[in-house]
Amino acid sequence: MSTVNPRPGLSLVFPVFDEEQNVGQLLDESLRLAPILAQDYEIVVVDDGSRDGSAAIVEAFCRANSRVRLVRHASNRGYGAALRAGLREARGELVFFSDADLQFDLDEIATLLAHTRDFDVVAGYRKRRCDPWPRQLLAWAWGTLVCGLFDLRVRDIDCAFKVFRRHVIDAIPIASIGAFINTEILVRASNANFRIHQVPVTHRRRRHGRQSGARPRVILRALIELAGLYRELRHSSAALATTRDGG
Repeated sequence: MSTVNPRPGLSLVFPVFDEEQNVGQLLDESLRLAPILAQDYEIVVVDDGSRDGSAAIVEAFCRANSRVRLVRHASNRGYGAALRAGLREARGELVFFSDADLQFDLDEIATLLAHTRDFDVVAGYRKRRCDPWPRQLLAWAWGTLVCGLFDLRVRDIDCAFKVFRRHVIDAIPIASIGAFINTEILVRASNANFRIHQVPVTHRRRRHGRQSGARPRVILRALIELAGLYRELRHSSAALATTRDGG
């Protein structure tokens, strides 16, 4: 008689690209914290074609601790593609994700988990955003556009500090390969009537490495993916309305 391995209680997912100076501390903090948060857990790192020593550092952690798993992309596919791969790989009943740049306090995962009995998605929002003002202005404009188009009532669209119940990950399709993925997940979850709760979290300046989210190529891809999702959801709504009218 075969046995089925039970799902871990919690998956921590981290997409990584050229985070050699950050990923070791990230994993140290994760391994310190995870046993406090869940009796059974896993840490899934997706290396998105890093050109530095990020993958080698993660591999060393994998050899030392079987709870750390590495997914490697041979080339850089984009933030969304890396996060999507990590969410697909994650096996936990609760799935958390964040970036590897140490701009968030992982101890605050506990604050999100406290609400998972009552909500399907618990999304952090930065109570004091520590990015340079041009990036904050861009984020405000993006959030205003998205909330207007999709009637989405979320304070911080792109805050990469979220936890999902397993059924949300299983239910919603994710198409984005770029920075749009945070927005897409929230829009699809809201459209599917999943319950979303927002929690304030601490944000810190990046100490090592470079941000890439405000590059023109990244913004253009996000706008293209946003337009595609808007057309898809409008078409779906129109088709549903036609079906109802017909009968």
